[in-house]
Amino acid sequence: MKQPVSKKGRLTSLVIGLVTALGVTATAGTAMADPNWPNKPVVIIVPFPAGGGTDAFARPLTTTMNKLTGKQFILDYRGGAGGTVGASAAAKAAPDGYTFLMGAVHHAIAPSMYPKLDYDLQKNFVPVALVAQPPQIIVASPKLPVNDLKGLIEFAKKNPGKLNFSSAGNGTSHHLAGEQFKMMTKTFITHIPYRGAGPALTDLMAGQVDLMFDGLGSSSQHIKAGSIKPIAVAAPKRAAAFPNVPTAAEAGLPGYEVSTWYALWAPRGTPQPIIDKMTAEVTRAMATPELKTIWQNNGSEVPNLTGEAFGRFVSAEIKRWAEVAKSSGAKLD
Repeated sequence: MKQPVSKKGRLTSLVIGLVTALGVTATAGTAMADPNWPNKPVVIIVPFPAGGGTDAFARPLTTTMNKLTGKQFILDYRGGAGGTVGASAAAKAAPDGYTFLMGAVHHAIAPSMYPKLDYDLQKNFVPVALVAQPPQIIVASPKLPVNDLKGLIEFAKKNPGKLNFSSAGNGTSHHLAGEQFKMMTKTFITHIPYRGAGPALTDLMAGQVDLMFDGLGSSSQHIKAGSIKPIAVAAPKRAAAFPNVPTAAEAGLPGYEVSTWYALWAPRGTPQPIIDKMTAEVTRAMATPELKTIWQNNGSEVPNLTGEAFGRFVSAEIKRWAEVAKSSGAKLD
């Protein structure tokens, strides 16, 4: 004869069933990570045109990863709106381990400048690794009749509104660095946004614009070629790649420090085993002597910040840049 099941027994069975179901779900989710990943090209979206700071680190990184792994890591350039167009595309991509975002400090700034973003950097992405952290540098067109920071500030004050500066786009660190410079020096310089640092630098070299507050990663090669003039490094110490270029503090503007950085994210939902493997491959590539030399020439040391630690760094940066945006009065142009 079948014995009646008590309420307590039914509750126990229900709990066991739920736990079992959750266990099956978790196992199924883990199984989604292909142990043979990657077995097709991995796309890394670069949300700026080629020739900019992000590209200066993304290109050699993927080239080295291809050599080390024998797999294909390819770059997909999608510039526009201060990097938010490419980031939006990455956020909407299938979280299967075949799409990543090679973003930048600009993406920590965007929430303060673009109130209607269709993605959330912290909710829609998983932090993978900080890739590079070069200082920013003030650079000038070879046609501009100034060669140092003191001369630049004097010229700007005597000619209000005459000077302009290019940036990689609205809401980028280049933009806010320029606004902060204007606030600190009490000068008026017109902001001209571009679709990336590459086009902005092209017009700077041609003399179509006067200044740029750029990351050293994208300016480095042009400074060495003599195509643009370095004015001052916005960092606590001089850049090892350009020891003769003074810091802003040394040149008479103490407190003017702006850093830039580039990093890798995965769309939220990407299997953790794949993220772990990607992190390991990125770390292995950046440990090679070849990449260490490239990073040094671009003014950056090789950072060692991944996963949750990198996520905490991003949270702090979002807060810091929100304060800079508010105090500088930066607006979309």
